[in-house]
Amino acid sequence: MARIVCQQIAPRVASLEFNRRLSLNAIEAAVRDRADIIVLPELATSGYSFETAPEAASVAIDVADPLLGEWAAAARYGDAVVIGGFCERGHDGRLYNSAVVVDGSGVLGVYRKVHLWDREKLWFTAGDYPPRVFETRHGRIGVLVCYDLEFPEMPRTLALAGAELIAVPTNWPLSDRPAGERAPEVINAMAAARVNRVFVACCDRAGTERGQEWTGGTSIIDESGWVLSSHEGVGEARAVVDLARAHDKSLTRLADVMADRRPELYGAVTATAGA
Repeated sequence: MARIVCQQIAPRVASLEFNRRLSLNAIEAAVRDRADIIVLPELATSGYSFETAPEAASVAIDVADPLLGEWAAAARYGDAVVIGGFCERGHDGRLYNSAVVVDGSGVLGVYRKVHLWDREKLWFTAGDYPPRVFETRHGRIGVLVCYDLEFPEMPRTLALAGAELIAVPTNWPLSDRPAGERAPEVINAMAAARVNRVFVACCDRAGTERGQEWTGGTSIIDESGWVLSSHEGVGEARAVVDLARAHDKSLTRLADVMADRRPELYGAVTATAGA
């Protein structure tokens, strides 16, 4: 069984030291509560609502930054795995909206957001590698960032690669919705979990940043697409799950979401626009 905790914190834009302390406190609190897998929001180290590219660059860090080492050291006390978003300065000098996976041994790897949302395109370079599955001591974890989840090819890619859990650091801008309805992004996450028979843990953020309100839609979703735990405002969502259930892709004795695929008919899904 894996104990998953999503820490819905409220970072401050362009405030590295504040966000360093905030993220470390969140990891340490989850470790004290015996979390195995800890998910933090998108751009947890930097905040989100930048006004200029130089401002974003001023709070960018690389994978060797001591902050990520501190995340790993905090995780080591509880033998935990941490997935969190950060503003990455690549070796090529470009900025990426990235998520890092760390455990007590250090950085296991980095995923760079492939689908940039709106003004992110003004300061970030889109990742050009497909999402990957990280082998961790607590399971096979795939990673996406926020808007990536809107593209069904992305969670399907991770499911085909054997992901048991898809961790999604996110910053979901608040949008209008009918009374009583879940946020549309949560509905997308529920659908991704159900059609791929994988667990999904989306960690949103709280607070208001430069006038931008956030959904606060943190949700942990089981492999049938049902929300096990959610949270609004600052705080955590937590669930204890058996990730091995993601290995069973059957819906009935004769229906299987992977075995029933017909990829030879899906060419239009990956065809280049205009081809």
